[in-house]
Amino acid sequence: MPEFLGPVKGFGVTFRQMFKKVDTVEYPEVKRDTEPRFHGRHQLNRWPDGLEKCIGCELCAWACPADAIYVEGGDNSPGERYSPGERYGSVYQINYLRCILCGLCVEACPTRALTMTNEYEIADDSRENLIWTKEQLLAPLEEGMEQPPHPMRLGKTERDYYSRGAGGPGPGREAEPEDGADEDGTEAANWAPGAGKADR
Repeated sequence: MPEFLGPVKGFGVTFRQMFKKVDTVEYPEVKRDTEPRFHGRHQLNRWPDGLEKCIGCELCAWACPADAIYVEGGDNSPGERYSPGERYGSVYQINYLRCILCGLCVEACPTRALTMTNEYEIADDSRENLIWTKEQLLAPLEEGMEQPPHPMRLGKTERDYYSRGAGGPGPGREAEPEDGADEDGTEAANWAPGAGKADR
C-alpha cells in the first residue's frame, strides 16, 4: 500500500465500527444482570437461628488494602448474646469512598460472615451516606430467624455452629449428637473456626 494511504488505513477500524450494532445499555431504565460472582456491596451474614456470624476478629480490616473497614469487637454474655462464642462485631463500618471492591476482606473472614452481593447501586452525592454501618450491612432476618440478642439455638457450644453450619437443627430444636461429636458420633479432630461449613 502506498505510504500516503497509511492514515486512511488507520481509520479503517473506525469505519468498520460505525456500521456495527452499538452495545449500549440505557441505564437506569434498562439494567443488565451481573455475573454470579460479581463483586457488589458487602453483606454481614447470619446463622439460621438469627445470630450474627461476625465475631469481631478484625481480620477483614487488616486484609483491606484501602483501609476501608473499621471493626470494634464486643463481648457476648449469657444474657446478651449476638453471636456464638465469646465475641461479636459491636461496631462494623465500610467506607465506600475508599473501598475498591477487591474481595480480600471476604477471603480473610474465618467464619464466612462477610460476603459480597450482586448489588452495585451504591453511589451517592453525600460522603456521609457512603459510610455504611453494621445495621445497613446485616442480612435481613429470614423465616425461622430470631432477632439477637438471644441464646444459641443450633447447639450448646460455638463448636456446634461451626461444625454443622447451615445444616444444623432449626430454631427451638435440640442439638444432637452431644458436645464434641460429629453427626456420625465420632469426635471431630483438629477443629478450627470455619472448618466444615455447609454454606461454602
